[in-house]
Amino acid sequence: MAPNCTSPDPVGFSDRSVSDDALKSFAALVMADEALAARLAAVEDTDAFISHTMRSAQCHDIVLSEASLRKAAQADPLGLVRWADAPFSGSSLPPRHWLPIGVVAASGATYVDWGWLGPKPLGAPFYEGAVRRAWALPFNRLFRYRTGLQDLIAQAETADSLKPSGFIFHMSRCGSTLAAQMLAALSDCVVISEAAPIDAVVQLGRALAPEDAVRALRAMISAFGRKRAGHERRYVIKLDCWHTLALPLFRHAFPDVPWVFLYRDPVEVLVSQMRQRGVQMVPEYMPPGFFGLDPAGYLMDEDYCARVLGVICRAVVDHHEIGRRDLAGGLILNYRKLPEAVCSAILPHFAMACGEEERQRMRQIAQQDAKSPTLSFASDTESKRREATDKIRGAADRHLGAIYNRLEALSELAAG
Repeated sequence: MAPNCTSPDPVGFSDRSVSDDALKSFAALVMADEALAARLAAVEDTDAFISHTMRSAQCHDIVLSEASLRKAAQADPLGLVRWADAPFSGSSLPPRHWLPIGVVAASGATYVDWGWLGPKPLGAPFYEGAVRRAWALPFNRLFRYRTGLQDLIAQAETADSLKPSGFIFHMSRCGSTLAAQMLAALSDCVVISEAAPIDAVVQLGRALAPEDAVRALRAMISAFGRKRAGHERRYVIKLDCWHTLALPLFRHAFPDVPWVFLYRDPVEVLVSQMRQRGVQMVPEYMPPGFFGLDPAGYLMDEDYCARVLGVICRAVVDHHEIGRRDLAGGLILNYRKLPEAVCSAILPHFAMACGEEERQRMRQIAQQDAKSPTLSFASDTESKRREATDKIRGAADRHLGAIYNRLEALSELAAG
């Protein structure tokens, strides 16, 4: 049933929102009507979207300006609009089909931008891929919505969201995307992979009092655990590799949530990083000081990459005992045990029961390339071993040899 046009504004748009009262009234209707939002969001062509939006508004006796709509919903191939102020803002959280797509600081406060992601599984190997698809929709360019982070924190505990089933930490380039994609094959499992808004609150927490950092993290995790389809029961978050440095924060915020750390032979990981560096290996994006490294005297080469990997892995070894003292511990897994270990070790560790049909779907996913699902999986272990230079092997031995051995020991201890 279509909502009444005179019903109260469901999201409480603030005075900072658009000044067009007609558009504001229609946006309130869109937020209150899941079916209307879904119909508009399904229109990918900008011209068709504008026409459909104007006709939908007219059904509610609302007259929208075509020029205003065209300006707001114009194509944005470079994705620049995501850095602009949101057209609508308020203190109430948006409906369940909306997820955080960005965290921004403005006027001395922190805000969360929300986009319509719909009821379907996200599908993309990384959350950023889902966000890019969302930005391609003229719906999100027109109706993007902003709340204060404090508004999210205040409402998170009463939200209808899933509690995390488990966290996936990783060394990088070690099969974590494969594990996440296999778990995403479960029809009732929400999988969020390396979402920038989660990283934003983790980094924000470095400057907050511990309890405030915990509340912010719990709120953002809750926001991503929304039951967008309604039947979801399980929820797994794959984190960025540098989040091992925030293990104490995650353990404080979620002491009863199990976690896994995936790692791989350092030589193989370094070969991958030298082929194409991750953002954590680029000092212009993540300075050495972030990892506790002194930038003086370092060449940003294999040696530096090995040092960064060493810090990431050492954080797990140092904090592993935290998990063993809490209600849920950490499971340490080597890449070579994948993909079988997803079913044999990760599922039981996360207390996720699965039938044989579900396991078969997961095995089918394992036959695909995790980051390029249209391609078949092909092992690259031998090619990476052959490609490894003496500099790579030396750096791996100096900065990761002992740590890798400790991880192997922890992994065998868990298996025993």
